[in-house]
Amino acid sequence: MPGTNVEGSRVAFFGGSFDPPHSGHLAVARAARAALQLDRVLFAPVGAQPLKPQGSTASFQQRLAMTSLAIANEPAFQLSLADAPSNAPNYTYDTLLRLRAALSPNSTLFCLMGADSFIGLRQWHRGAEIPFIAPLIVASRPGQQLLDLANVLPAGLSIGPEATPSVVAGPELSRGLKPSPGGLRCLTLRNAAGDSVPFYLLPGLHVDISASQIRAQVRAARGRLPAGHELLTDPVAEYIADHGLYR
Repeated sequence: MPGTNVEGSRVAFFGGSFDPPHSGHLAVARAARAALQLDRVLFAPVGAQPLKPQGSTASFQQRLAMTSLAIANEPAFQLSLADAPSNAPNYTYDTLLRLRAALSPNSTLFCLMGADSFIGLRQWHRGAEIPFIAPLIVASRPGQQLLDLANVLPAGLSIGPEATPSVVAGPELSRGLKPSPGGLRCLTLRNAAGDSVPFYLLPGLHVDISASQIRAQVRAARGRLPAGHELLTDPVAEYIADHGLYR
Protein backbone atom coordinates (compact mmCIF):
# COMPACT_ATOMS: atom_id res chain seq x y z
CA MET A 1 0.00 0.00 0.00
CA PRO A 2 1.62 3.30 -1.04
CA GLY A 3 2.54 5.61 1.76
CA THR A 4 2.36 3.13 4.64
CA ASN A 5 6.14 2.99 4.94
CA VAL A 6 7.86 6.36 4.96
CA GLU A 7 11.62 6.62 4.94
CA GLY A 8 13.57 9.71 5.96
CA SER A 9 13.78 11.97 8.95
CA ARG A 10 12.31 15.10 7.34
CA VAL A 11 8.93 14.42 5.79
CA ALA A 12 6.31 16.81 4.39
CA PHE A 13 2.66 15.89 4.03
CA PHE A 14 1.19 17.45 0.87
CA GLY A 15 -2.54 16.82 0.73
CA GLY A 16 -5.13 17.96 -1.76
CA SER A 17 -7.66 16.91 -4.35
CA PHE A 18 -5.05 16.58 -7.13
CA ASP A 19 -7.88 16.78 -9.65
CA PRO A 20 -5.64 16.69 -11.65
CA PRO A 21 -2.08 16.87 -10.22
CA HIS A 22 -0.34 19.56 -12.25
CA SER A 23 2.99 21.31 -12.75
CA GLY A 24 2.18 23.81 -10.02
CA HIS A 25 1.95 21.04 -7.43
CA LEU A 26 5.31 19.69 -8.54
CA ALA A 27 6.93 23.14 -8.47
CA VAL A 28 5.73 23.77 -4.92
CA ALA A 29 6.97 20.38 -3.72
CA ARG A 30 10.36 20.82 -5.41
CA ALA A 31 10.81 24.28 -3.90
CA ALA A 32 9.90 23.03 -0.42
CA ARG A 33 12.19 20.02 -0.70
CA ALA A 34 15.14 22.17 -1.76
CA ALA A 35 14.54 24.91 0.79
CA LEU A 36 14.02 22.63 3.78
CA GLN A 37 16.18 19.69 2.71
CA LEU A 38 13.24 17.29 2.90
CA ASP A 39 13.83 13.58 2.58
CA ARG A 40 10.28 12.83 1.45
CA VAL A 41 7.24 14.73 0.21
CA LEU A 42 4.07 12.69 0.61
CA PHE A 43 1.50 13.41 -2.11
CA ALA A 44 -1.80 12.41 -0.51
CA PRO A 45 -4.95 12.70 -2.63
CA VAL A 46 -7.89 13.25 -0.29
CA GLY A 47 -10.86 10.92 -0.32
CA ALA A 48 -13.40 13.65 0.40
CA GLN A 49 -12.82 17.30 1.19
CA PRO A 50 -15.03 18.23 4.18
CA LEU A 51 -15.21 21.81 2.85
CA LYS A 52 -16.06 20.66 -0.69
CA PRO A 53 -19.29 18.66 -0.36
CA GLN A 54 -19.70 18.57 -4.16
CA GLY A 55 -16.66 16.30 -4.28
CA SER A 56 -14.01 15.93 -6.97
CA THR A 57 -14.55 15.53 -10.70
CA ALA A 58 -12.33 12.45 -11.05
CA SER A 59 -12.71 9.47 -8.73
CA PHE A 60 -10.27 8.83 -5.91
CA GLN A 61 -8.71 5.90 -7.79
CA GLN A 62 -8.27 8.05 -10.91
CA ARG A 63 -6.69 10.87 -8.91
CA LEU A 64 -4.45 8.34 -7.18
CA ALA A 65 -3.33 6.95 -10.55
CA MET A 66 -2.69 10.42 -11.99
CA THR A 67 -0.69 11.46 -8.93
CA SER A 68 1.43 8.32 -9.19
CA LEU A 69 2.17 9.16 -12.84
CA ALA A 70 2.94 12.80 -12.02
CA ILE A 71 5.61 11.98 -9.44
CA ALA A 72 7.04 8.86 -11.09
CA ASN A 73 10.34 10.55 -11.98
CA GLU A 74 10.79 12.26 -8.59
CA PRO A 75 12.56 9.82 -6.21
CA ALA A 76 11.92 12.01 -3.15
CA PHE A 77 8.18 12.22 -3.83
CA GLN A 78 5.99 9.42 -2.52
CA LEU A 79 2.35 8.55 -3.09
CA SER A 80 0.45 8.30 0.17
CA LEU A 81 -2.90 6.80 1.13
CA ALA A 82 -2.93 8.71 4.39
CA ASP A 83 -6.03 10.63 3.27
CA ALA A 84 -7.80 7.76 1.51
CA PRO A 85 -11.61 7.50 1.74
CA SER A 86 -12.93 6.17 5.03
CA ASN A 87 -16.13 6.08 7.05
CA ALA A 88 -15.09 9.30 8.80
CA PRO A 89 -14.47 12.78 7.33
CA ASN A 90 -10.96 13.36 5.98
CA TYR A 91 -9.69 15.90 8.48
CA THR A 92 -6.06 17.00 8.07
CA TYR A 93 -5.74 17.27 11.85
CA ASP A 94 -6.44 13.53 12.27
CA THR A 95 -4.32 12.54 9.27
CA LEU A 96 -1.28 14.39 10.60
CA LEU A 97 -1.67 12.81 14.03
CA ARG A 98 -1.66 9.34 12.45
CA LEU A 99 1.33 10.15 10.27
CA ARG A 100 3.34 11.59 13.14
CA ALA A 101 2.65 8.51 15.26
CA ALA A 102 3.84 6.27 12.41
CA LEU A 103 7.15 8.10 11.92
CA SER A 104 10.24 7.37 13.98
CA PRO A 105 10.71 9.52 17.10
CA ASN A 106 13.64 11.41 15.56
CA SER A 107 11.68 12.35 12.43
CA THR A 108 10.15 15.75 11.74
CA LEU A 109 6.79 16.04 10.01
CA PHE A 110 5.86 19.18 8.07
CA CYS A 111 2.59 20.17 6.43
CA LEU A 112 3.04 21.64 2.97
CA MET A 113 0.29 23.74 1.40
CA GLY A 114 -0.34 26.53 -1.05
CA ALA A 115 -1.51 29.98 -0.04
CA ASP A 116 -5.09 29.14 -1.07
CA SER A 117 -5.21 26.31 1.47
CA PHE A 118 -3.59 28.43 4.15
CA ILE A 119 -6.16 31.18 3.63
CA GLY A 120 -8.89 28.61 4.38
CA LEU A 121 -7.16 27.22 7.47
CA ARG A 122 -9.50 29.00 9.87
CA GLN A 123 -12.35 26.92 8.44
CA TRP A 124 -10.56 23.62 8.88
CA HIS A 125 -11.36 21.20 11.66
CA ARG A 126 -9.12 22.25 14.59
CA GLY A 127 -7.15 24.40 12.15
CA ALA A 128 -5.40 26.42 14.88
CA GLU A 129 -3.88 23.20 16.26
CA ILE A 130 -2.56 21.82 12.97
CA PRO A 131 0.70 23.85 12.96
CA PHE A 132 1.53 22.39 16.38
CA ILE A 133 1.31 18.86 15.00
CA ALA A 134 3.37 19.59 11.90
CA PRO A 135 5.07 22.94 11.17
CA LEU A 136 3.57 24.61 8.12
CA ILE A 137 5.39 25.26 4.86
CA VAL A 138 3.28 27.71 2.87
CA ALA A 139 3.96 28.54 -0.76
CA SER A 140 2.69 32.06 -1.32
CA ARG A 141 1.75 33.74 -4.57
CA PRO A 142 4.00 36.26 -6.35
CA GLY A 143 3.65 39.64 -4.68
CA GLN A 144 1.68 38.30 -1.74
CA GLN A 145 2.50 40.13 1.49
CA LEU A 146 2.97 38.53 4.88
CA LEU A 147 0.20 40.74 6.21
CA ASP A 148 -2.20 39.08 3.78
CA LEU A 149 -1.51 35.75 5.47
CA ALA A 150 -1.51 37.13 9.01
CA ASN A 151 -5.01 38.52 8.47
CA VAL A 152 -6.49 35.10 7.70
CA LEU A 153 -5.00 33.10 10.57
CA PRO A 154 -7.35 31.00 12.69
CA ALA A 155 -8.47 32.72 15.89
CA GLY A 156 -5.81 32.64 18.59
CA LEU A 157 -2.83 32.39 16.22
CA SER A 158 -0.38 35.16 15.35
CA ILE A 159 2.76 35.35 13.22
CA GLY A 160 5.90 36.21 15.12
CA PRO A 161 8.98 38.04 13.86
CA GLU A 162 11.34 36.67 11.26
CA ALA A 163 14.29 34.76 12.63
CA THR A 164 17.16 32.58 11.54
CA PRO A 165 16.33 28.88 11.17
CA SER A 166 18.42 27.96 14.22
CA VAL A 167 16.38 30.33 16.37
CA VAL A 168 13.05 29.18 14.98
CA ALA A 169 13.62 25.46 14.75
CA GLY A 170 16.70 24.78 16.82
CA PRO A 171 20.06 23.66 15.49
CA GLU A 172 18.87 20.07 15.08
CA LEU A 173 16.32 21.21 12.46
CA SER A 174 18.10 24.11 10.82
CA ARG A 175 20.67 21.99 8.96
CA GLY A 176 22.28 25.06 7.49
CA LEU A 177 19.12 26.69 6.14
CA LYS A 178 19.57 30.40 5.52
CA PRO A 179 16.78 32.86 4.81
CA SER A 180 17.53 35.06 1.83
CA PRO A 181 15.75 37.79 -0.14
CA GLY A 182 13.11 36.14 -2.30
CA GLY A 183 13.80 32.71 -0.76
CA LEU A 184 12.77 30.78 2.32
CA ARG A 185 11.49 32.89 5.20
CA CYS A 186 11.58 31.46 8.71
CA LEU A 187 9.04 32.81 11.17
CA THR A 188 7.02 31.59 14.13
CA LEU A 189 3.36 30.98 14.81
CA ARG A 190 2.13 31.60 18.34
CA ASN A 191 -1.11 30.58 19.99
CA ALA A 192 -3.04 32.22 22.82
CA ALA A 193 -1.25 30.07 25.40
CA GLY A 194 2.12 31.46 24.32
CA ASP A 195 3.32 28.28 22.59
CA SER A 196 5.28 28.80 19.39
CA VAL A 197 6.16 26.65 16.41
CA PRO A 198 8.17 27.18 13.22
CA PHE A 199 6.39 28.68 10.24
CA TYR A 200 8.11 28.50 6.86
CA LEU A 201 7.13 30.73 3.97
CA LEU A 202 8.17 30.15 0.37
CA PRO A 203 7.38 33.53 -1.16
CA GLY A 204 6.92 34.54 -4.76
CA LEU A 205 6.72 31.18 -6.53
CA HIS A 206 5.81 32.10 -10.09
CA VAL A 207 3.24 29.35 -10.52
CA ASP A 208 -0.15 30.45 -11.82
CA ILE A 209 -1.88 27.16 -12.48
CA SER A 210 -5.17 25.92 -11.06
CA ALA A 211 -6.81 22.52 -11.43
CA SER A 212 -10.16 24.12 -12.29
CA GLN A 213 -8.57 26.05 -15.17
CA ILE A 214 -6.92 22.88 -16.44
CA ARG A 215 -10.22 21.00 -16.33
CA ALA A 216 -11.85 23.82 -18.30
CA GLN A 217 -9.05 23.76 -20.88
CA VAL A 218 -9.31 19.99 -21.26
CA ARG A 219 -13.06 20.35 -21.78
CA ALA A 220 -12.53 23.08 -24.37
CA ALA A 221 -9.90 20.94 -26.13
CA ARG A 222 -12.31 17.97 -26.21
CA GLY A 223 -10.25 15.84 -23.88
CA ARG A 224 -6.68 16.37 -25.02
CA LEU A 225 -4.52 19.41 -24.32
CA PRO A 226 -2.33 20.62 -27.21
CA ALA A 227 1.35 19.73 -27.25
CA GLY A 228 3.69 22.05 -25.37
CA HIS A 229 1.11 23.15 -22.77
CA GLU A 230 3.44 22.52 -19.77
CA LEU A 231 0.46 22.31 -17.40
CA LEU A 232 0.68 18.57 -16.81
CA THR A 233 3.30 15.89 -17.22
CA ASP A 234 2.84 13.95 -20.44
CA PRO A 235 1.75 10.72 -18.67
CA VAL A 236 -0.97 12.58 -16.75
CA ALA A 237 -2.19 14.31 -19.92
CA GLU A 238 -2.32 10.95 -21.70
CA TYR A 239 -4.19 9.36 -18.78
CA ILE A 240 -6.81 12.12 -18.88
CA ALA A 241 -7.27 11.69 -22.64
CA ASP A 242 -7.36 7.90 -22.51
CA HIS A 243 -9.93 7.84 -19.69
CA GLY A 244 -12.09 10.63 -21.07
CA LEU A 245 -11.77 12.80 -17.95
CA TYR A 246 -13.00 16.40 -17.62
CA ARG A 247 -14.95 16.43 -20.90
